[in-house]
Amino acid sequence: MPAETFSSSIDDLANREAAQQPYVGGIDAPFGENPSRCGVAPIRNATVQHFDVSDIIVPTTLDVSALLERSFTPRTMLLSPVLTSQSLTMIYGPRGIAKTHVAVGIAWALASGGEFLGWKAAEPVRVLYLDGEMPGADLRDRVAKVVASSPNESPAGYLRFMTPDVQQDWIVPNLYTPEGQAAIAQVIGDAQVIIVDNLSCLVRGGKENEGESWQPVAEWALRQRAAGRSVIFIHHAGKGGQQRGTSKREDLLDTVISLRRPSDYTANQGARFEVHFEKARALYGEDVQPFEAQLESKADGTQAWTTRKVSDATDDQILEMAELGMSTRDIGQEVGVNYSTVARRLQRLEDEGRYTKRPKKGAKPLRMPSKAWSDTDAD
Repeated sequence: MPAETFSSSIDDLANREAAQQPYVGGIDAPFGENPSRCGVAPIRNATVQHFDVSDIIVPTTLDVSALLERSFTPRTMLLSPVLTSQSLTMIYGPRGIAKTHVAVGIAWALASGGEFLGWKAAEPVRVLYLDGEMPGADLRDRVAKVVASSPNESPAGYLRFMTPDVQQDWIVPNLYTPEGQAAIAQVIGDAQVIIVDNLSCLVRGGKENEGESWQPVAEWALRQRAAGRSVIFIHHAGKGGQQRGTSKREDLLDTVISLRRPSDYTANQGARFEVHFEKARALYGEDVQPFEAQLESKADGTQAWTTRKVSDATDDQILEMAELGMSTRDIGQEVGVNYSTVARRLQRLEDEGRYTKRPKKGAKPLRMPSKAWSDTDAD
């Protein structure tokens, strides 16, 4: 940047800052001097000290031909179809919905070249799992069940965990601070995917509802992406059901996945939830259709996940309530859809032979009209 241009920019900035200063003049102010300008020189000097021209890194620009000729590392599919290299993802949901179950399942599928909820890894991927809150014993037991229930094995060193109980002071680094980010950088090593579980524990600073407080973490995530890594953030849902805090978090993300309770969920069902894609830059069609997942325990002590389309699950709910004699309006309120949608689905289920419409209460059976009298009847 030319020196005169830089100096002019500093003058403009100083003038804008001075215009916002409180009145500092008085009757002793020199004649002809605008009192509001008294603070310009100090502000200019402070601004010049803050913006040391020797420290400025000039951004690189490319014209069209240079961009088209530039060679970039191609993005590869890590967990098809939801996770590619250099991608930033958030998975969020209410407390107790099984977010960590999902995060550990994804981590093991990546590290073992396996499958989770229908998402498949073509080959093992190196993963660093940053856990911020689980007791070490609980994390160990949960991972042990996942490993015992999987037909795949992970190469040594492909899945590493950072958890509070093994730290010297039982405190994990804080991703909000430069020191915390530097500490994490020392253990990233050759990890291709970093799972941050969860934001509330690993980002300790700023105000959650202010976009500026997300900036340090956003810049850290972008540096990971530039280095070829993918980051998966695990986060809590707020009272309104959306991800808790500023929506600015979602701006730079490639994928945002919401875990939600089914309308007929009961506590004794354990880990059962719906998966909804709220943002998906490179996913289309069937890949982003919502589905329901449930963790089931087997007699041998292992576990297995089952999945089905949300539409299929809703059909089953509607069918069950209709057979109980509930009205379409009442069913709609229960499953969260319009009553006309319920009517259409019941009609489809009837066409498929899965539902038989009940006669209305109090309805009288149809009577055949009596035969009309004619002259021939008299013969």
